[in-house]
Amino acid sequence: MRTHYRELGDSFGFYAALAFFGALVLVGLGSAWYMEHNGHVVTGMTNQIVWGTPHVFAVFLIVAASGALNVASVGSVFGRTAYKPMARLSGLLAIALLVAGLAVLVLDLGRPERLIVAMTTYNFKSIFAWNIFLYTGFMVIVAAYLLVQMSRGPITRLTPAVGWFAFIWRLILTTGTGSIFGWLVARQAYDAAVMAPLFIAMSLSFGLAIFLLVLMAVYGATGRPLGQALLERLGRLLGIFAAVVLYFTAVRHLTNLYAAEHGGVERFILFEGGIYTQLFWIVQVFLGGLVPIALVYWPATGKTRFGIALASILVIIGGFAQIYGIIIGGQAYPLVLFPGKEVSSSFFDGVVHPYVPSLPEIGLGIGGLALAMAITLLGLRVLRFLPESLADADVDPHMKAKA
Repeated sequence: MRTHYRELGDSFGFYAALAFFGALVLVGLGSAWYMEHNGHVVTGMTNQIVWGTPHVFAVFLIVAASGALNVASVGSVFGRTAYKPMARLSGLLAIALLVAGLAVLVLDLGRPERLIVAMTTYNFKSIFAWNIFLYTGFMVIVAAYLLVQMSRGPITRLTPAVGWFAFIWRLILTTGTGSIFGWLVARQAYDAAVMAPLFIAMSLSFGLAIFLLVLMAVYGATGRPLGQALLERLGRLLGIFAAVVLYFTAVRHLTNLYAAEHGGVERFILFEGGIYTQLFWIVQVFLGGLVPIALVYWPATGKTRFGIALASILVIIGGFAQIYGIIIGGQAYPLVLFPGKEVSSSFFDGVVHPYVPSLPEIGLGIGGLALAMAITLLGLRVLRFLPESLADADVDPHMKAKA
């Protein structure tokens, strides 16, 4: 069964969407310029909270980039026929999300030219130095993956091998991103080996949620057939990933509660943290975890495109809340300099650090999201990433029987 691919055509909707995302990218660039020109004093970041909202957006995009490639991996690595036609879109979205996430990080440096130092001077005892190679390697490998898929002739035989390599590399990449926090012993909220599998689970959930929204939006706008059984299968897969995220989240907090050294920060996040506690229970666990699972598995909503789209949106919102709690909440809790002792000083030791995101920080993050969507749109317009049809009968004749 041969799949036919075609670029997006010229239309008012395409140019309107591109203009919209382009305007948001300009907002992001303007926000970066404003912070660079005036200094980070205009942001909510301080000496105590040095990773702010831009880092939340950047980490979310980087983690989601790895997960967005999962659809391609399911097709080429695990041999599921129905997923193979979507592999090209999966690879394009993975590259777009990673580029956007790295762009937010670079623009938040205050002086982007410092990137040259990071690219030429390495401290191989630092997980940050390792991640530079993981991120750039991911883009090269996924680009090669797309190349062998879109080429003709004997080179296409390499698709399974390159697909396996991309699958392993993205697991390593997400492990590296999670290890940034898991290996950081100075903060009680971090310092946990479970961060690596937690971030892998998060990547699968966030990446698939974004992929589903892009898939439904593009096929709905262009009028191309999109199979209902295929969507239901992807929706149920999203529910599984959301459940796995909740599982590893529970393991992380239960493990920390068992260790006396983490008791204080766990009380802070789970019970006494104000906005961080609310984000954890209401947004992350309930709206971003339990509700999406119910939506995709309850027949009244799980068999509707609205229900699947709403579940995807809630997973993304819950994902932002989760990363916000990990990054910002972990820094807001004071460092434990002397265990078992009360510490106070003029430098805010022993004090919960306040943080309020500023408009430039939010603008830069939104600009990063818009950049990912703009790159995806341009890629779909220039090259043949989209199948002409994803109707159930076209992607897998036995789809309905399996669903």
